[in-house]
This record gives sequence, structure tokens and C-alpha cells, in this order.
Amino acid sequence: MIASVAIVALNEELYIKRILNDVLEQQYPKNKIEVLLIDSGSKDKTLEYMNLFKAEYNNVFYGIQILNNIDKIQAAGWNVAINNFKGDVLFRIDAHAHIPNNFVLENMKLQESGEIVTGGPRYTLSDGQTLFDDFLLQAENSMFGSSIASYRRSTDTTYVKSLFHGAYRRSILEKVGLFNTSLGRTEDNEFHYRIRQNGYKLCYSGEIFSYQYIRSTFLKMLKQKYGNGYWIGRTFWICPKCLEKYHFIPMLFVLGIVFTTVLYLFGSTVLSVIMWSLYWLLGFIMMFATFYRKGLNPYYFCLPFMFLLLHLSYGIGTIRGIIIFDKKC
Repeated sequence: MIASVAIVALNEELYIKRILNDVLEQQYPKNKIEVLLIDSGSKDKTLEYMNLFKAEYNNVFYGIQILNNIDKIQAAGWNVAINNFKGDVLFRIDAHAHIPNNFVLENMKLQESGEIVTGGPRYTLSDGQTLFDDFLLQAENSMFGSSIASYRRSTDTTYVKSLFHGAYRRSILEKVGLFNTSLGRTEDNEFHYRIRQNGYKLCYSGEIFSYQYIRSTFLKMLKQKYGNGYWIGRTFWICPKCLEKYHFIPMLFVLGIVFTTVLYLFGSTVLSVIMWSLYWLLGFIMMFATFYRKGLNPYYFCLPFMFLLLHLSYGIGTIRGIIIFDKKC
């Protein structure tokens, strides 16, 4: 079977060479790997590095295509890949990612066993080596700071509702169709929902894992969380069934702050005390758990406050996404 590895990139010169090197080091036979590099109008050296890769390794792989995503958004880029790949299985890999050398091989083993959509857990990495970089990484890795979705961390083999860096059989793409280009950051949730609605299963294996680089600064991380929440809010009006209840917990937390603050101003303090006591208790438990697992880092003392900022950013983003919905999105 031919594996088609698709990478969509926009101004990723700092990461594109890394992921291309990962593709080059795959254990699966190179003459059975097609590489699709989709540039979304990069202004840096991303496209240059893609062209250099093709010039040097085109004869090593089954083939290398460099394609243009004129609409620039991620979902449109994946659609370019779907419309142009020549293999039997299409891999959806972020440019901001790292895949081990057995990633394609392990996916293809499952595909050849009869699975239609395959993937596994996605862990996080940091570029930096400082104590503050490690602090940001632990905030992202924490269940309290990120997501409670089991498919992010589980080592079991099971069927799930969504996947990171999935591999899709051609037959299912022909039936389900393209990604919804009216969505941003949630296009995979909606796409996987349609896959399930068509009676197919998403096979998750703990033997297949990949990594995503976290945002490199505190402000970029907050901006990312806000954007994630914003698109959850927009998606609520387009495909509410493709979202889970836990997607709305930060929004409920923000609304809870507003509600208990109003009650507090009118003299009723009980709910406010209960909510904040439980919140800070859980935050400090997670902080001490991080100290226990990772050792001494003075920045870890800031984790409870970092969790608060992440939750506020995500929750406010969700509220804004719901409020400004329009039928054109």
C-alpha cells in the first residue's frame, strides 16, 4: 500500500525542515511513501525548503508534490491534499509537529489489518531548554491546563471520536468528502463526526504516537487558547454534535465567575467561596503533583495562576465565538 504523507504549512521555516527530516527517516519503504507539501502562501523560507527537499529526494520517494493552498486556511490545505494524493492512505501531519521513525509503519500495519482511520496519542514538546520553557510545557501537559480527553494520553488500543495526525483510507475520503472550510481549528472534529455518522470507526493505538510543539511564549500560548475557544464557540452553531461537553467547561467557569461575583456584590458569598476554594485546591494539587513528577522548578509555583489565565482565555474565546456567530461562517 502507498502511504501519502501530507503537510500543510504557513510560515513554518523554523519547523518545516524538522518534520521533513522526520519523513525522511521513516522506516516504511520510501518507494511506498508519497509526500505532499502544501504551502499556504508563506512569506518566509518555508516554500524554499520544500523545493530543496523535492529537488534532493524526489527520486527516493514514490513521489513528492508541492502544491499551493490559495485559500490559506488549514481546512482548505487538507482539501488540496485530498484532491491530489495518489496513494492508498492519506496521512494528515501538522508542520508544527514531530513524528517518530515508526509512525507511518505502525499506522500502515493497522491499515493493512483492515482499519479505515488510524492514529494515536499526541504529546507535546518544547523548543526551549530554560526553566520557564519547562514551566510552559508542564502547564500545557497538565490535564487541568489542557484537555481531559482520554485520547490525548491513553496507551490503550480502542475506538475514539477524534484523532490527531490521523491516517485515512482513500475509500473513506471518497465517501465522506472534504473538510469544512468554514471552520478553523475545529475542522477535524466536524470531519471525524461525519466519518462516524457514515458508520466508520477511528482506531486509536497507543503504539502510534506523535508530538506537537507548544507555543514558544506565554502570550502566544494564551492567544492559542483564546483561538481554540473561539472556534469551539463558532462550531457550536455549525455542528454542535461534533463537540463534547468538556469543550465548554472553561466557558462555564467564566460564566460562573460572573454569576458568583454578582451574588457576592449582593451579599451572598457562599457559592463564590465554594467555587474559588475548589478551583484553587485543584490548581495547587496539580502544582504539587508537577513538583513530584518533574522535580524542583521555581516557576511551578505559578502553575495555579497560569491555569487560571489559560481557562479564562479559552472560556472568553468560546463566549465570543458563540455571540458573534453569523450564517456566513
